[in-house]
Amino acid sequence: MALRVSVSAYKKRVDRLVGWLACGAFTLFSSLPTESLAKAGQVNIIAWPGYMERGQNNKDFDWLTQFEKDTNCKVNVKISSSSDEMVTLMNQGGFDLVTASGDASVRMIRAGVVQPIDISKITAWKTIDKRLENQPWDTVKQNGTMVHYGVPFMWGPIVLLYNKKVFKTPPTSWSVVFDEQTLPDGKSNKGRVSAYISPIYLADVALYVKKRHPELKIDNPYYLTEKQYQATLAQARAQRKIIGHYWGNPMTQIDDFANEGTVASSSWQFQVNLLQRGKKSAEFDYTIPREGSTGWVDTTMLHSKSKNVDCAYAWLNHSISPKLQGDLAAWFGAVPAVPAACRGNKLLGEDGCRRNGFYQFKNIVLTTTPVQDCGKPEPCVPYSRWVHDYQDILGR
Repeated sequence: MALRVSVSAYKKRVDRLVGWLACGAFTLFSSLPTESLAKAGQVNIIAWPGYMERGQNNKDFDWLTQFEKDTNCKVNVKISSSSDEMVTLMNQGGFDLVTASGDASVRMIRAGVVQPIDISKITAWKTIDKRLENQPWDTVKQNGTMVHYGVPFMWGPIVLLYNKKVFKTPPTSWSVVFDEQTLPDGKSNKGRVSAYISPIYLADVALYVKKRHPELKIDNPYYLTEKQYQATLAQARAQRKIIGHYWGNPMTQIDDFANEGTVASSSWQFQVNLLQRGKKSAEFDYTIPREGSTGWVDTTMLHSKSKNVDCAYAWLNHSISPKLQGDLAAWFGAVPAVPAACRGNKLLGEDGCRRNGFYQFKNIVLTTTPVQDCGKPEPCVPYSRWVHDYQDILGR
């Protein structure tokens, strides 16, 4: 089975990761303190890897230290690498904010885990990218009014990460990770490609199926009818036979490419950036194939039972400051929620937003939660089915 590795092989991978982390390349986990803090205020945030930097990895990337000095609000961060884990943590409570992707945000809104945002308290609200306003992943129409359940934070496309030694020219289709075939180096792709371990990855599969089987008339890869969904599952099961590894943690995928022989996979720009900063930087690049791409969009949301609302709102305001937005976009390889951040940031550069996908918005299908009441004549398959069926595929 592709997911099984020997104990010795697993230990080697862990040792490499520990050594890599020890060099300061990236701090993977930050735990909440067990004792009460001495400072007057605090805010507890669940965040994706790379989102909350205080200069521990690179002194140029620090948007926490000055905030804590200016506000007297201590920032406590819990790093999470999956939307499902974020939903679980928010349901458990004890947190104030979460940087939720679209496949988590709708679930939390419907469950009452997060509360509406008072946008009158967000002083720079009008600077947010208009393309991110009133979107289904963080906004609900109630009594004729659009109610906002978060502050847009960052977005970007899912890219095809590949090894340049294998692909002398960029691959033009996602087929290199979905269908068994001989790659340009004369070897099979079987066991040399990887896929995201989250159920929401089925949307990436559906996007490929959309182009391969136009007769299915898939318009949105997150809203699938039963027939469209079954075709997507069939493609995911076929892909399972060629997958070498499934990745959930971005650091695991970096190790897969750097040391485990993976040569192509869907990925985030974050992994691309770190690989291109590493010892084998010349070996890796990315592209968006002709079928297009899904994309992630993250919103900072406020827990319905937050005990640190003042510090939470202080952070929400800070989170969309042009300096933070530009620095984070440069570090993570993302597109700022505030277009003004694209200009005048030394770390991001004048071409950074274009390089990270700013002008690709119309070509990217941004993440939202699969729901049954999708607005189609027939019901769509809800996310709960996606979870069950994807787990079944992984177990094969």
